[in-house]
Amino acid sequence: MKKNLITAVLMTIATTVLLGILYPLLVTGLAQLIFPKQANGQLIQRDGLVVGSRLIGQQFSGPGYFHSRPSSAGAAGYDATASGGSNLGPTNAQLISRVNGDVAKLQAENPGTPIPVDLVTTSGSGLDPHISPAAAEFQIRRVAAERKAPEAEVARLVQENSENRQWGFLGEPRVNVLELNLALDARYGRLH
Repeated sequence: MKKNLITAVLMTIATTVLLGILYPLLVTGLAQLIFPKQANGQLIQRDGLVVGSRLIGQQFSGPGYFHSRPSSAGAAGYDATASGGSNLGPTNAQLISRVNGDVAKLQAENPGTPIPVDLVTTSGSGLDPHISPAAAEFQIRRVAAERKAPEAEVARLVQENSENRQWGFLGEPRVNVLELNLALDARYGRLH
């Protein structure tokens, strides 16, 4: 019995050191060496300051910026510590009310233009940093008017910041909202 207890304790210590300390350090070290940007969250800097991550969405509400899709992560949305969907079903009155409000606001912005679904629905994580190219194109008129820029130039920025499917078949075409808004600021100046 004493021999079995000693073996169990030594095995616990050995596996804890091996799998709880050495293996994570090895994987972290390799990630830092081979994929440093990805391992550090693909942070985006402007003027030496971190302004966000390429992987985590954030809210933009000013009329001169492209808006992200709605978020249900946390009370105010885009809370990375509360990632997740709202778990509200399609017949939930609260969800229907929010979507109807968003639709009305967007219809006022672009009357008669079909509203891309990702401008009124949340993602599964609530932190999606991308919108569809159609969602970006829907917002071009508002952004161009606010920035007093030709719509064609703003449309070109959207095109330049659009990404195709990864490897030609994974995912959907998308536009990273933070990167697009930073490109807008670089071209037309920051709005306050």
